[in-house]
Amino acid sequence: MSRHSARGLHVSEATAFRGSAPATTAWSVLIAISACHMINDVMQSMLAAIYPLLQQEFTLSYWQIGMMTFAFQVTASLLQPVVGAITDKNPMPKSLSVGMGSTVAGVLLLALAHEYWVLLIGAMLIGVGSSIFHPESSRVARIASGGRFGTAQSLFQLGGNFGTALGPLLAAFVVVPLGRPSIAIFSAAAMLGSAILWRIGAWAEGRRKAGGGRASKQATLPRNRVVMAIVILALLTFTKNIYTASISSYYTFFLIEKFGLTTQQAQLMLFLFLGGMAGGVMLGGLLGDKVGPLKVIWFSILGILPFTLALPHVGLATTGVLTVIIGLILASAFPAIVVFAQELVPGRTGLIAGIFFGFAFGMGGIAAAVLGVLADAKGIEFVYSVCSFLPLMGLLTIFLPKMDRG
Repeated sequence: MSRHSARGLHVSEATAFRGSAPATTAWSVLIAISACHMINDVMQSMLAAIYPLLQQEFTLSYWQIGMMTFAFQVTASLLQPVVGAITDKNPMPKSLSVGMGSTVAGVLLLALAHEYWVLLIGAMLIGVGSSIFHPESSRVARIASGGRFGTAQSLFQLGGNFGTALGPLLAAFVVVPLGRPSIAIFSAAAMLGSAILWRIGAWAEGRRKAGGGRASKQATLPRNRVVMAIVILALLTFTKNIYTASISSYYTFFLIEKFGLTTQQAQLMLFLFLGGMAGGVMLGGLLGDKVGPLKVIWFSILGILPFTLALPHVGLATTGVLTVIIGLILASAFPAIVVFAQELVPGRTGLIAGIFFGFAFGMGGIAAAVLGVLADAKGIEFVYSVCSFLPLMGLLTIFLPKMDRG
């Protein structure tokens, strides 16, 4: 792609809701949508963080735990691309508040459930909330970016990663000591998030009406090359999410089994990984704006290979160090992948968000269920030995088109 056409793509997206006015970055909106992303993902990560508690209380197998991850992620996977495609044609920013309301209901069910099937419904409702939240909020972040697409995407995702990292800490220091019903306390935060999202939705609706229409859809590459590139990016995200699912769903069990840690100690180690991801997601967007998303994708997907290969074979202290490094490098790819995909298909921000926040994460949920079956059959350490080779899929990056950023 020429420099001129790439720049035209950026300008059309940034000014779609601003008429002919110069693009400026709406930092207050980006910070607010990032904070709501944090609230949304605190609820999601708390689900995985309380798995040991649920396992003890409901006598769950690894397969049943994997099915809970499946119920959450596949619900979001099935709905997010559909929501994204619909809202590309008819943006509905005020639906953000409705999505958070579904999350509130899911959290309350997790707190009050007395049977396993109720836990599954609670996980599914959190997934529904996620499916509504991500496509529209990703569009709001792009509208508010002022052309700093990588930075805006990173700031948006930083809130989510910080929330994901915070969930295990809240589980360790609030839910474990006070018991599962204490999860209901966090529904108050989700209600606050719903109120904030209503205001953000009104702001975005005003921008949409002021702009007089959607972003223009400029041609970039031949359709077959765009489809191939999107498939490759989805596969790369899928690979990343399989490894992430192996950590978020089973890492605490791996640490308890291998090193004899307590549940709280294992959750603190999980926080190291999730904290590393929070730093990596911000780094990826900033670097992507400077050197281009393709270089960041290469670095991230293949860069973690030596560390994932070493993880199953080292001691506790080194495991902690490798956990942070893997999280940092692995997460840097995602903002770059999303921005790269948005540049390939301008004007379809919701669909792209649905594919990469939804479909690819849902495939990670399927992987979590499969990994649970594998863990029951072969042991949890075997699972991490197999997963350590997943970054080799990063070689698919060679088939992505090079886009000149000047």
